[in-house]
Amino acid sequence: MSTAGSRTGPTVLVVSNRKGGTGKTTTAVNLAAEFAATGRRTLLIDMDTQGHCALGLGVTPSPGRPTAHHIFQDNGISLLEARYPTCCPGLDLTPANPDFQHGSTPNDEQVLARAMANPEVISRYDQVVIDSPPSLDQLLLNALAAAHWAVIPFMPHPLAGEGVRQLSKVFFKVAMRSNANLRLMGVLPVMLDMRIRQHQAVHDQVARQFGKDRVLGGIRNDIKLAESFAAGQPIRLYAPRSRGNEDYKMVFGLIEQRMQNAP
Repeated sequence: MSTAGSRTGPTVLVVSNRKGGTGKTTTAVNLAAEFAATGRRTLLIDMDTQGHCALGLGVTPSPGRPTAHHIFQDNGISLLEARYPTCCPGLDLTPANPDFQHGSTPNDEQVLARAMANPEVISRYDQVVIDSPPSLDQLLLNALAAAHWAVIPFMPHPLAGEGVRQLSKVFFKVAMRSNANLRLMGVLPVMLDMRIRQHQAVHDQVARQFGKDRVLGGIRNDIKLAESFAAGQPIRLYAPRSRGNEDYKMVFGLIEQRMQNAP
């Protein structure tokens, strides 16, 4: 049984898509900031070797210091050894290792779940958010096997439905095989403009596929989101009056409600 199933530890939400450029990291950073703003002690784990979570939170990892990926190379390293404080009170980051070779990951889906079962991690954090890699490998499987909930962001373009379907197959395999507690929180369209016919068509197609209640609103196109990332701040700090912040707050409200109402 997966250690992710334990409710004695933090609630774990993974943000995942097998395709890059879907707003995955922007979503992970901004949702983590929202969790922290509610008073939850939050840890953001960056499993994507692009390492962009650090950029979005203004963190500069120190050379030679452990990262999230070091737990796959040394069982003695704790996630806490790799954490950094961020610009958001109550939010810590365990950054990625851009030099990590995906092929060196052990054939074990439970490495991350075991690392998160560390009593010090359990006692220190209420919420964990994982930014998963956009690849079908052991890193993605570890991220899903360690989570309770999954959010799948997608761009509203014709190939989006196929990408979401591909990830859904992996999602349900992990849920059946190693993490019975994994549930789909929902799919999240990003850079959405419902005035564009193609955006509306893709949005409606995904809504039919997963059900309207699984579509978590949408994140409208907003240059402030890109600016905030470049400034090393989540949108709630960089541009609190922007539509990007308004949208992420709305999405977070839906996520929080669903978590609270879960059995």
